[in-house]
Amino acid sequence: MSRLNELTELGQAIWLDYIRRSFIEAGDLQSLIEKGIRGVTSNPAIFEKAIAGSDDYDCDLKRLVNDGKSVNEIYETLALDDIGCAADLFRPLYERTDGRDGYVSLEVSPTLADNTEGTIADAKRLFAVLDRPNIMIKIPATPAGIPAIEAVIAAGISVNVTLIFSLAQYEDAAKAYIAGLEKLLKNDGDLARTASVASFFISRVDTAVDNALAGLDNTDLQGRIAVDSAKLTPASKGVTTLYIFRKSITISHLC
Repeated sequence: MSRLNELTELGQAIWLDYIRRSFIEAGDLQSLIEKGIRGVTSNPAIFEKAIAGSDDYDCDLKRLVNDGKSVNEIYETLALDDIGCAADLFRPLYERTDGRDGYVSLEVSPTLADNTEGTIADAKRLFAVLDRPNIMIKIPATPAGIPAIEAVIAAGISVNVTLIFSLAQYEDAAKAYIAGLEKLLKNDGDLARTASVASFFISRVDTAVDNALAGLDNTDLQGRIAVDSAKLTPASKGVTTLYIFRKSITISHLC
């Protein structure tokens, strides 16, 4: 049994924060699934590195450019293809765990962070285009994002809440999730297959503090803020995180 599968036995679900066309086509993602990876998350920055830093997409890029597609249309076409393929690989895990694991997440447009209605529309559109039950739409926990989370959950779409930096944001996201489930229940929706995770971003603070410490020539405290921040999260305090978010609380320390 792999170390990842051992973690699964302990109730931990490890997600991969990476995606790339050749990584999927060469069988590397499938290999990690077999070793115990339980899901994948993505964002525009990951796709930017994958597309600009490789020749994986060159043929599709040429075709889309020749077809007169806009930059946004090209990006979305390439990203949706990868997300769809990854979701198909995780589908057996999703079915085997009755929807507990096996999700692949895709972010709504970052330009909509302050646009509630735009976020709701984009989330519903992306979910419909991908047409796979194990897609999880990433929505930021901004003031405009919180009501969008509630509305998207109410529509029966799984949500990965991102950009959480405080316990207050987490509480707002949890309340939005519960309110969304209540609306979904009233409409006879499937609560068992509507999931959510909350992602605390600790790497951003970690990087900023380490850089500041480097400027002060203080190396003793470097590399500690991420772990200390994680200890302050609800998951580490033993509150009912797993109860509120039926999947888990995800502590994301992204590179």
